[in-house]
Amino acid sequence: MTVQEIVNKHGNDREHLLVILHDIQSASPDNSLHREAIDELARVMDISVADIVGTASFYTMFSLQPRGRHIIRLCESPPCYIAGEENILAALERRLGVKVGETTPDGAFTLETTSCLGACGVAPVMMVDDEVYGHLTEDDAVRIVETIATGAAA
Repeated sequence: MTVQEIVNKHGNDREHLLVILHDIQSASPDNSLHREAIDELARVMDISVADIVGTASFYTMFSLQPRGRHIIRLCESPPCYIAGEENILAALERRLGVKVGETTPDGAFTLETTSCLGACGVAPVMMVDDEVYGHLTEDDAVRIVETIATGAAA
């Protein structure tokens, strides 16, 4: 889907910018917002590139850098930290062979942390793409990643 088609789908009002950015990023093969798309969006919506980049860089769900096909977000809020988030993070880093902010060499996974996923009642929590997983152990997190990597349902 082109930038113009995405804007046509949602409308040209500034209030639709977040959903438009989500759709543009989802349409990108590397889960990111490319400069060319941002330039086109600025022209189509008649808003500044600085406004779009400022908005996109404020929210952690957007990326201006290429990322993997699957985005793993591990919550590092106090409830998740107390429940063992740091051990899960270490297990994921070992399994994937990357650190936070990096993408696996095959382009399959990008590992990120986030301040909160809003699921404190089931801490520790991670989100892979749009799916939230709670009450995690190290083994659970690794199993979920391996299941996704093999293409089976998690």
